[in-house]
Amino acid sequence: MHDESRRIEERVQRLHDQRIKTAVYAATVPFEVEAWQAPGEPVPFEEAAAASYEPFSMGTPWGPPWGTTWFRMRGQVPAEWAGRRVEAVIDLGFTGDWPGNQAEALVHLTDGTPLKAVNPLNQYVAIANPAQGGESVDYLVEAASNPDILADNFSKTTPLGDKLTAGDKPLYTFRAADIAILDEEVWHLDLDVQVLRELMLELGEHDPRRHEIAHALDRAMDLLDLDDVSGSAAAVREALKPVLSRPAHASAHTISGVGHAHIDSAWLWPIRETKRKTSRTFSNVTSLADEYDDFIFACSQAQQYEWVRDNYPKVWARIQESVKNGQWAPVGGMWVESDGNLPGGEAVARQFVHGKRFFMDHFGIETKGVWLPDSFGYNAAYPQIAKLAGNEWFLTQKISWNQTNRFPHHTFWWEGIDGTRIFTHFPPVDTYNARFSGEEMSRAVRNYSEKGGASRSLAPFGWGDGGGGPTREIMERARRLADLEGSAKVVVEHPDEFFAKAREEYPDAPVWVGELYLELHRATYTSQARTKQGNRRSEHLLREAELWATTAALHAPDYSYPYEKLDRLWKTVLLHQFHDILPGSSIAWVHREAEAEYARVARELHALTAEAVAALGTGEPRAFNTSPYDRAEVVRTGDGTPVFVEVPASGSAPLADTAPPQPVTVDGLVLDNGLVRVEVAEDGTLSSVRDLRAGREVLAEPGNLLRLHTDLPNYWDAWDIDKHYKNRYTDLLDASSVTVVEQDPLVGAIRVERSFGKGSTITQTISVRAGSPRIDIETDIDWHETEKILKAAFPVDIRAPHSSAEIQFGHIQRPTHTNTSWESARFEVSGHRWVHLAEPGYGVAVINDSTYGHDVSRTVREDGGTTTTVRLSLVRAPRIPDPEADQGRHRFTYALLPGATVEDAVAEGYSLNLPLRVADAAGAPEPVVSAVGEGVTVEAVKLADDASGDVVVRLYESRGGRATGTLRTGFPLAGAQITDLLERPLQDAEITDGAVAVALRPFQILTLRLRRG
Repeated sequence: MHDESRRIEERVQRLHDQRIKTAVYAATVPFEVEAWQAPGEPVPFEEAAAASYEPFSMGTPWGPPWGTTWFRMRGQVPAEWAGRRVEAVIDLGFTGDWPGNQAEALVHLTDGTPLKAVNPLNQYVAIANPAQGGESVDYLVEAASNPDILADNFSKTTPLGDKLTAGDKPLYTFRAADIAILDEEVWHLDLDVQVLRELMLELGEHDPRRHEIAHALDRAMDLLDLDDVSGSAAAVREALKPVLSRPAHASAHTISGVGHAHIDSAWLWPIRETKRKTSRTFSNVTSLADEYDDFIFACSQAQQYEWVRDNYPKVWARIQESVKNGQWAPVGGMWVESDGNLPGGEAVARQFVHGKRFFMDHFGIETKGVWLPDSFGYNAAYPQIAKLAGNEWFLTQKISWNQTNRFPHHTFWWEGIDGTRIFTHFPPVDTYNARFSGEEMSRAVRNYSEKGGASRSLAPFGWGDGGGGPTREIMERARRLADLEGSAKVVVEHPDEFFAKAREEYPDAPVWVGELYLELHRATYTSQARTKQGNRRSEHLLREAELWATTAALHAPDYSYPYEKLDRLWKTVLLHQFHDILPGSSIAWVHREAEAEYARVARELHALTAEAVAALGTGEPRAFNTSPYDRAEVVRTGDGTPVFVEVPASGSAPLADTAPPQPVTVDGLVLDNGLVRVEVAEDGTLSSVRDLRAGREVLAEPGNLLRLHTDLPNYWDAWDIDKHYKNRYTDLLDASSVTVVEQDPLVGAIRVERSFGKGSTITQTISVRAGSPRIDIETDIDWHETEKILKAAFPVDIRAPHSSAEIQFGHIQRPTHTNTSWESARFEVSGHRWVHLAEPGYGVAVINDSTYGHDVSRTVREDGGTTTTVRLSLVRAPRIPDPEADQGRHRFTYALLPGATVEDAVAEGYSLNLPLRVADAAGAPEPVVSAVGEGVTVEAVKLADDASGDVVVRLYESRGGRATGTLRTGFPLAGAQITDLLERPLQDAEITDGAVAVALRPFQILTLRLRRG
């Protein structure tokens, strides 16, 4: 037989694209359209319905950036269309085929009932099937003219990312608004041909099945009447039935499909637009559920459900009905799909607490798995946190984006820092927006790492990132691929069912230990520094407010614990931990609003803490310590006077005139407090840091070296930092001023001022305080650079085989060498409050109050010693998607802690991030709880969420070893239970001599519920 493959393939493609697809709608009549431009921000339906509309013609430009135009569309189904399937088809002037970041609309009936959304890949709204003929159609369409920030593939800066800079030029040209007949036979033929053609092209050239399909398509096309596609469609479909009905091989891979619509809670659009995106997508999904009984949709992010509940009650009612019918599956159990690295441990716990409670309260469903397809890496505490929240499985996708190394598993047990394991899967289809194309089906099978051990994977299907969700075309593809020779089999099912089957099939799946580090998007640890600082401060202010509110509730009879306010503030902070807000990868509008929200949260939390402290009564000035560690340090009074105080953990003490162990001396540019001696060079670097206790020099080279690097990644400016950034840099050694600014027995300080680059300035105050080896560097930057990153280096004279960086509820160790490609790829990593380096007998920590990104490297000197360098990433200057990212003022503090153990780093990390609060109070109530035992660290103290009055304490082992100790209470203790994160009892806790006995494995998290006597 002659090879006619090329002719057939080209023939089928042309006939499909130019004849079949264009005949899907058999006839159309236009709507009569009128328009009203809403002024400013979106308006409620009632206001739009009462507005005055003007005639609007097709082909007319509409829609200023971020605007809302309401269209009234009126028409009538022709009488002769009786018995046909009739739809409205609307083309707002869509650009490209991505539904997430351009024109979108929600179609309403005139009574305000939302029907369905329209976007480039879902332009229809059902009118009647079958039509009676003569039906009147009257819609109000809320159309959003969101700009395409992705234009030019992120290669150019744009002012469109903020309504303040976007201008008012219309973005779109309305193409069509019609009432149309859907020719169902042609529509199905279109899908038959698509599925077969795509399968054919994925099969090997020597595979008989490929040629069988090709010749079947060729013969079928002979039956297509080009002058009457509709009339011949049935015959063509009949000819294709044999090749569409051939069953899959018995050993074929099984893909469990679940409908999905990844909706970023903010990204290339603001939060206010996400609220509308959820209504559009969820309207589409519930409409699809009405059409397909076998459809199942998985949806995470309780925050998005709440937005729909509060703003679109009719859509909310449809969701509730779909959940009851088993077609809608709440998943994930988190308030939002948060970033996987940056939120603090308690914040990750609260993501699950608030998310799971929402689903239980509103649907009676406890979600079983963690659904985080798109976060930029995942911290190694997740397995334990997830299991403590009652989860059984974990799903991700993003790890497939690794630049350097291919992750070796798709289904595996993920083991966290404490030893907890959770069953984990990341789909080999390599997308969370699958559509069951032939290429996707082939890729899933080709990629699948578990061949020979397991035979199934999961594929979330539906258009996403900006929403849209599954379509009827994708469902039809799934039906055709359910059992088709040459392809993997598709079964649409709940993700819980997939994970149960996968675990049963593959109980001895391989184990991955430690973090799931994404070898990409490493700059998300640093971009938009003020957003990250707002998160860090908010987390610690929430801790402070909860502790002192609990103290006041126990000791002040007239004080009421602010349950509602704390709940609302937590949810605000959790929302802004979304994986495109906190990482700094959103448009300017999002980060402008985030900074404003963080400022509001800070004001409210400061007020709540002040109210709680005031409720304890007025009296002498006292220092309040929110840290879980005792402190002896310098604090400043209201007028700025330094005072040395000793304050117990979670307690308070009067501002007594306590003498420090040894006063601070200042001699030229040398600061000495008897513990450390710090010499500042004329260029403003630290020329020497001598640990007087250990009798050794800490630095191998000048410390606090500020280095400005050129920072232009290959792609994704706000997301990425590529290794070549290290090759071009300028050291900031031209200090304009190095001046002693404080000489007090309690504090010595030197200020260093610099100007550099494009008018940027940086002022740093280097401080040494009595009684502490910690050297603080308070930093004030006025930043005006572009495509740069600023790093602060501390080259220490330590041979450290690994660095330790704080993560959620513990720390992780990373090698300082680059023996393998896996280690080399970790050239920029994340951490929380501290990084620690040590050799046997000696360690150094670098502490911070708001930075996350850093790098650690090592060199061997000519004298044989090893220099290990920690460099903090302070601020970046990407220009896409926010051309003004990080511009302006930044204020933060980082510190060097010589002679530090890991426990010292933990304590000082809390201390720097939880400064002592000075306020008037009457006496000192006992701390709510006091932990005794090395490594036993209290993370949160609060009243139980059920308003029972019980006290809830979350603690963990912080050193990485076993810990035993006790937890004593400052109130009569009547009973204690160990609970999960949702404060549900697991078992009784042991009480000995009025205290709770505590025994922890390394990095174990323990939640205790304490009943008051």
